[in-house]
Formats: sequence, C-alpha cells, structure tokens
Amino acid sequence: MTKLIVGVDVGGTYTDLFLFDEATGQARVGKVPSTRGREADGFAAGIAGLAPLPAISAIVHGTTVGTNALLERKGARAGLITTAGFRDTLEMRRRDRRQTWGLTGNFIPPIDRDMRLEVSERTLADGTILHAIDPDEVRAAAQTLRANGAEAVCIIFLHSYANPANERAALAAVRAIWPNPHVAISSDILPEIREFERTSTAALNAVLQPVVGGYLATLDARIRAEGFGGEFLIVQSNGGVMSVETAARLPVRTALSGPAAGVIAAAHIATSAGFPDVITGDIGGTSFDVSLIAGGTPALAAQTTLDFGLVVRTPMIEILSIGAGGGSIAWVDKAGILQIGPESAGSIPGPACYAAGGTRPTVTDANVVLGRINAAKPIGGGLARLDVAAAEAAILRDVGTPLGLDATAAAEAILRVANARMAGALRLVSIERGHDPKNFSLMPFGGGGALHAAALIREVGLARALIPRYPGVTSALGCVIADMRHDRVRTLNRPLTGLRDLDAEMATAEADLTPLLDRAGVAFTARRVEHALDMNYVGQTHTVSVPIPAETTPEALLAAFEAVYAGAYGRLMPGVPVRVLNLKTAVIGERPKIDLFSLAPAPDATMAAATRPPRRAWFGAWIETPVFDRLALPVGAVIPGPAILEQPDTTVVIEPGTTGTTDKFGNIILAPG
Repeated sequence: MTKLIVGVDVGGTYTDLFLFDEATGQARVGKVPSTRGREADGFAAGIAGLAPLPAISAIVHGTTVGTNALLERKGARAGLITTAGFRDTLEMRRRDRRQTWGLTGNFIPPIDRDMRLEVSERTLADGTILHAIDPDEVRAAAQTLRANGAEAVCIIFLHSYANPANERAALAAVRAIWPNPHVAISSDILPEIREFERTSTAALNAVLQPVVGGYLATLDARIRAEGFGGEFLIVQSNGGVMSVETAARLPVRTALSGPAAGVIAAAHIATSAGFPDVITGDIGGTSFDVSLIAGGTPALAAQTTLDFGLVVRTPMIEILSIGAGGGSIAWVDKAGILQIGPESAGSIPGPACYAAGGTRPTVTDANVVLGRINAAKPIGGGLARLDVAAAEAAILRDVGTPLGLDATAAAEAILRVANARMAGALRLVSIERGHDPKNFSLMPFGGGGALHAAALIREVGLARALIPRYPGVTSALGCVIADMRHDRVRTLNRPLTGLRDLDAEMATAEADLTPLLDRAGVAFTARRVEHALDMNYVGQTHTVSVPIPAETTPEALLAAFEAVYAGAYGRLMPGVPVRVLNLKTAVIGERPKIDLFSLAPAPDATMAAATRPPRRAWFGAWIETPVFDRLALPVGAVIPGPAILEQPDTTVVIEPGTTGTTDKFGNIILAPG
C-alpha cells in the first residue's frame, strides 16, 4: 500500500515541501512563495502541486508562525494572574540591559502591566501552602482581564514547581468563567525553579495560544475538508514532533521549529555520508541559522532568548541566527561602511530582481548581478525570470554610488560582507566554544546555502562542505524523518547525598509522558526514554546536564557528574558538596528514516547528459563558467571550480580553487583543491 508522507516548512520567503513514498522509496520536492499572513494558502498550494490530499498518509509541519508573532510583537492580548507582589517579574527579568554600556534602550513586555493582576496566595520553597487561594478573588481577576480584552490567561504563582496545588485551584476557578480553552498554569508548562524563566515561558505561551492555536485549527480544518484523513504533526523546537492538540496547548514549543527540522535532517544526512561532525548553515530569505552537530547528535539548549527579554525555557536545538539571508538588504551607514541586514525584503516585495515592488538591493540581487544565479531559471517556480537590470540599478544606487564602485564591484562587496558576517556566526559556534573548525564539515542548506559554501569553508578553515541532494528543502525533509518527542522537567533541588527515590521519580515522569505518545496515533519503529539531571556544586548558579547512569547510587551519580563537569570546565572542586537541581525526562517515539540511497543519482546518469551551456559569472573577473544540471550528475563526478550546478531548489557555486565530487547518495562534497 502506498504511504505518502509530506514535510512542509513554511519560511518567511518560501514554503518548502518534501514528499516521500515509503512504498517505492521515491521522493519529490516542491517550493512555492510563502503567503505572509495567509500561510495556509501557500501550504495548501504547495501540497496540491505534489499529490492529492486524500492520497497522503501524514503531513508534518515546521512553522515559524509563533516565532514571527513574538519577534514582530503580533501575539494575542493576554493576561497574567500572579502572587501578590510579583506582577513585575516579567519586566525586571535578570536586571539585564539591551545595551551593555550606557543607559539607553527599552523593553516592551509581552503582557502589559495593566493586564498583570495579583491575588493573595503563598507557597513556600519547600512546597508548604502558607496561604491558599480565594477562588472568588481569582475569578474577579479573571473577569477584569476579560473585560480588558484578554484572549488568553496564564496563572503563575511563586514556587508552584514545588507544589502546584494553588495554581491548580486557581485554574479550576478561572476555567469556570473563561470563554475559551486558552487558560494555562506555569506548573504545567515549566515546573522548574527560577521565577523569571518560568514566568517568561508561561507568558509567551499565553500570548501564542490564540495565534498558533487558531492557525493550526484553520489549517487542520482546511486540509480535512479537502479530503486529508491522515496524521497531522507539528515539529517542536527540540527536533521532535507533537500532535496538533499538544502544539495548540503548548505553542511556545514551536519556536524555531523550522530551523530545528533542518538540523535533524542534517544530522541524518551527515552521519549517513560518514561525516558525523558538521556545522549547519541554513541560508533562507531572511536569516542565516547555524548549529553544531558533534558525533551525529545536535546540541540541545535548556533555554533560548528569541529577542531581548523574550526568554523561552524549554529544550531546543541550539541554533544561532543572524540577519544575513538571501533577502537581507545591503545598505551604507552614516560612516560609509557597507552593512548587510538585519532588515529583509522577504518574499513581498522581495529583492529588486523580483520586479515585484522591491527597490532595495539584497544578497540575492548581488548573486544575480554576478551571474551566479541564473536569471532565466529562478528557484521556487514563482517567477518566470529575474530582472538583472533592476538588481544592477538598486545596487548601483544604494551601494555603488555611495562607495564609488561600479555595479559589479558593489555586488562583489555585498557578497564579501555577507560572507564575513556568516563566517563570524560559524566561528561563534565552533572556535569560541572550544571546537576546531578543521575537524568539522559545513553543511549548507536552504535556498542560498550552497551559493556561499565554497567561500565559507575557505574563510573559516573548515575541512569541507557537504551539500545535500536537495538543499533548498532540507528542513522539509527533516519534518518527514523527525521522531516524536516529549520532554518534562521537575525540580528536585536536593543535595546529592540527600537524594532519595530517584528511580521512583523517573518512573513517574515516564508514566506522565508516555500517554502523549499513545494519544498521537502514530506508528513508531521503536520507543525509548532518556533521563538526565541538572547538577552543580553547592553555591553555583549554572548547572551541567548529566545523563543518568544505569546504576543510580550516589557514588555512580557523582562519578557521572565529575566526568561531565571536568569535560566542560577542565577541573573539579574536591570537597565541595554537589547539588541535584532538576530531573529531565524525554520519551521518544522513533519514526522511519529515509534510506538516502533512494535520493541517489540514476545508475545511467552521465556527465554529458548533465552538461548545460556555460555562462559568464564573476570570480574576480568575468569567466565563461561551466554549468551542470546538479540532479543529473552521476555518482563519482569530479568538477573543478569555477563551475555552477543548478537544480530547482538551489544553486551550487564551486569557486576557483575548490573541487566538487558527487558521493554515493548524490551529495556534493566541496573541498579545497
């Protein structure tokens, strides 16, 4: 029986799709312009171009709706009910400042102060209820928030991680009068010590619930009405997937879900190709997203700051983003220095070469002017051709004339500055964290990653670049292969010597999470559970994450902690007591992985069939450059630079001094020489 699985990654510029037929092993890809503000339209149009909805067994969606709503401050109007005296936690934060030096800068909290109300209650740090809630007082606060236009409400009481009884009683009181399901308590979202991080995460979840929940409900209803009867899953920021119901309840877990899916795909592709240590570089229309994968395993961060003061504490794949995508605008500042981004032209109006109303020059315009992108064959299929003259005019007006350069030199300068910014991000996740770039390969993806790969490996000193078969839809591929994953954290806050009943705590966490896998209705190839402890020396603020060994005696746990701590900091602190702060549990339902041989070149592929007419491109001079159909290249093809490889979802540039080789999976290995 045919089983079609479709991954859909909705980005700021393009919606990328990857369809995999499990029965035949065949794959198809699609790329359509995103319809900003009407994401469901681009979503549906993209799927319609691949297969009829009734024939599809599963759709897995990576979304930036939540992330964009937070960054653009377009979330719902939400209310907050908290312990008396603590309504300003959201604004006080960690007493950090937007500008390290000076007294300038401001912060707009996600929930306005007049929408943050206090009630009388108090739970102590040991879980003792000193003052129970008054349900009438809580209901009165909720009624005030409703009257002020709140669409969602979150309840955040001090020390509820130690005992959630007061929060749960308040939840029951509010639900009795609240008109929609957008009511949540912090102990359900993040039952973990640290008041600000718990408050911020719960508040952002409330701001997103009506936005993300409404988007997913509309999308689900639309595809069901058009005949879809399969599984509809959403990618989480930890690289796993969850049901639509869970995503609507915990939308904060969808932040950065699209980039996370790309990292999951990159880990699978790189490990299969024999290069488990890679740094990913996802170049889309608006950003350059970087992540480090060591030993085939993406790094997870305990919390992420999406923008100043917007802290989300939930397990996320560690991703660094800068505003240096294909649509990033090039401009000259008052000091006469060329800058790239962070402002982006996006998909509407887009770069100047789109001839859709955009007049400011972008990185894409520079690649078009220098002949690296084929103006007659734009990726994505949304345009018939690109307007080279419009790109030249924009670059000359905004960059060339202010700097005294012609259009060609100005375009080259744009690429050099963009590459320098990207190289800085690659160094930040490698050199500045103790990793030698010579031991890592670059995996560029997104629509623009392969355009810049050769320049980046040279500038950073990486061993090579591994360009996947379909770089432009790698995040969509990651949606297809991502496992289902649910995480839970529980604060223990005990000295290691006083830790009791750890096995029982682990069993309880597993029992709480496993039903989430069962309710999803997904067939898994295997299931597994992972436990870890956040530990530190008494007196320290920061912790290290320690995988729990098979034996859970204090001696075994101490040895595991010391191994991780010494690896992170290079020394131990003998004689200082050790503290166990949190127990972290993840249940994972493994989904089938794609055999990458199904994406490999056809056995009868030849260099002659892949060769296309050459064209002029700029590599320090105008050179008549060989051009190839990348997907038609045979296994083992060796292509010295300069050369350009074209495919529907991206363009690969092989610069002079670099050689590209096609491996057994159809990946392109770029290496100096």
